[in-house]
Amino acid sequence: MTAANATWDPFELAAEAAAEVNRWAGAPPHDVAIVLGSGWQGVADGLGTAEAERAASDFPGFPTPTVAGHHGELRSLTVGDHRVLLFVGRTHLYEGRSPAEVVHPVRTAVIAGARVVVLTNAAGGLDPAMKPGQAVLIRDHLNLMGASPLSGPAPPAGYRARFVDLTDLYPAKLRALAGEVDPALTEGVYAALGGPHFETPAEVAMLRRTGADLVGMSTALEAIAAHHLGASVLGISLVTNLAAGVSPTPLDHEDVLAVGAAAAPYLVELLAGVLTRL
Repeated sequence: MTAANATWDPFELAAEAAAEVNRWAGAPPHDVAIVLGSGWQGVADGLGTAEAERAASDFPGFPTPTVAGHHGELRSLTVGDHRVLLFVGRTHLYEGRSPAEVVHPVRTAVIAGARVVVLTNAAGGLDPAMKPGQAVLIRDHLNLMGASPLSGPAPPAGYRARFVDLTDLYPAKLRALAGEVDPALTEGVYAALGGPHFETPAEVAMLRRTGADLVGMSTALEAIAAHHLGASVLGISLVTNLAAGVSPTPLDHEDVLAVGAAAAPYLVELLAGVLTRL
């Protein structure tokens, strides 16, 4: 949290930020929130013209991202029948942030009214058959970050207990909507590691043996936080590279951004198609 914030309870702070988001964007509240991960920034303009745009750091509790490609903006726009709160970038544990800070934007969005949260990311593919530029729906995840957004003091009165069931964390009905847009979409298990370094070949081999198909450094904590508050979560990974030991070349964050930029038109079509089907 920023030093300027006097409120330190993460749920109270998210409620404070949600009220400010709704004052800023006006009525009706946003019913869908989308978080754009690394390489997804080119999607922002393609989804439509923002009716309002503001730096995320203007809102209570929002840290400024420090990673290239994460611009730290909030946009309010209408796509079809839905008001969409678009987060252009995110923060990560490896930036020195706490789990509460990482999930603060998602908590804010759900408390502000979002019932569906779309989480996107760049991921390394663990299957040699995967291709950079391929989108994969997250069917489930392995949270290997050693952290949970529900750790610490119990949620205050009015919120669910922290012992939340994650069986249906990524609902099949939302994945089915994405499959209607592109029947060629595959599904996979996303392994979330802390980063910021890429994984070693030995770690990638271990992840493959545990059933993971994708590896990245985000998404899992946000998905847990959104689900805890009652929102439905759709997770979409963009394979931007094959993982270490699978890729024939060294890994580089600039390549991640380049693959995302090339895939932007397809990703816009995919997200817009899902939104029209909600």
